[in-house]
Amino acid sequence: MWDVKRQSKLATRQVTKVIEYDAGASKKRVREMENRKPDRQQPASNAPASEGLRALVTRNRRGEAVGVYAVCSAHPWVIDAAIQQAREDGSVLHVESTSSQVNQLGGYSGQTPQQFAAWLHKKAEEAGVAHDQILIGGDHLGPFPWRNSPAAEALSQARELVRACVLAGYSKIHLDTSMACADDQSLDEETVAQRAAALCQSAEEAYAELPAGSPRLLYVAGTEVPAPGGESLPGEAPAVTSVEHVQRTLATFRSAFAARGLQSAWERAIGLVVQPGVEFGENSVFDYDRRKERALVHALPAHPALVYEAHSTDYQKTEHLAEMVEDHFAILKVGPWLTFAFREAVFALSMMERELFGSRKDVQLSAVREALDAAMVREPGQWRSYYHGDEQQIRLARAYSYSDRCRYYWHCPPVQQELERLLANLADTVIPGTLISQYLAPEYEALRAGTLRARAPELIQHHIRRILREYASARRAR
Repeated sequence: MWDVKRQSKLATRQVTKVIEYDAGASKKRVREMENRKPDRQQPASNAPASEGLRALVTRNRRGEAVGVYAVCSAHPWVIDAAIQQAREDGSVLHVESTSSQVNQLGGYSGQTPQQFAAWLHKKAEEAGVAHDQILIGGDHLGPFPWRNSPAAEALSQARELVRACVLAGYSKIHLDTSMACADDQSLDEETVAQRAAALCQSAEEAYAELPAGSPRLLYVAGTEVPAPGGESLPGEAPAVTSVEHVQRTLATFRSAFAARGLQSAWERAIGLVVQPGVEFGENSVFDYDRRKERALVHALPAHPALVYEAHSTDYQKTEHLAEMVEDHFAILKVGPWLTFAFREAVFALSMMERELFGSRKDVQLSAVREALDAAMVREPGQWRSYYHGDEQQIRLARAYSYSDRCRYYWHCPPVQQELERLLANLADTVIPGTLISQYLAPEYEALRAGTLRARAPELIQHHIRRILREYASARRAR
């Protein structure tokens, strides 16, 4: 279980002047949120943010090079960085939890949708982000966490997940039923669409329980959905979705929704997930090539006026992200790249710690990397199918892979303990600029420019935010 109280205390208390609040009071509030039952009469309303997203989609379809990025992570340090970036930009804080991270059973973060939404709102509001700047969505909502069960059981869990998200105030719902379940001999497009429509019906039924005037739900659908978290097998660049497939998918989903009387919900579809040819895996990144996308740019329907939602955009070049927005991939998803940056910063700080205190007998050095790797070896389920090669190659992948499967293990108590030790050892230390130059070059440039202090938490946050700034730049017209 992800220890929200402990991680939130680490990630938020340590960011000094960036996000300051009473850590003791915060712990109490988070504990109260975890124990509180969902309040269905007063869900969080983010109408302005969801309406703004719909307006942005319309502007993009009219030819404006504007878009939005969604932070798909439940990691406390990533969330804090996203909050800071939204506050600095005055933009929407668009965060989406995946079905594996957050679900009605807790997910690997240990949070239900109600707990995650309450936690996020509290953190954002305490940092000065207005309530109407926050947009919470559900990413890959479907049977993925239960795909090893029979379809009926997996879809029952998926319906409960969608319902929980809607009652928690999520207003953007990505319906993803593209994965086969244990008893599926095959999975055709009609079955995918029918299952998505069933989940949509559960969402609409849950919405009917909300107070009158609650923001209407927005939907994203599709059948060619990149695998959550990147590819598990090495290979060539994925093929770009064809125009014929887009047209067939739209017709199939429209029909499946109509069969359940969900025409109004289909009219609120704002995004279609396709394969734009971008992907990342263990050691490879496949870049966006707009020359292959020319036909797709013109394949979107006039009604509903939806755009493409681009998954697996992690590690793309800044210019390619901007090109994607221009080509109607107006919703950019990012997740593993942000926790990858967090890991880079933590590993770099541990090297600085050794340089600063390695010869001091009165200081117990942290062992973050060792604890992280030990946790991964002890519980290999989250990475075993993603990493390949001999023992040395797999060892390197556990720490450095683009897939960043180590993100599933930061919550483990031994890892948290070592991270706390690292931050405590560096807490009263102004790290020499020469060490920062050696291990965190981007932060050294900011230090020299006078925009960053040589404090460990601020170095971590800056390292994550440099990725968010690329997305913030890409979403604006050039």
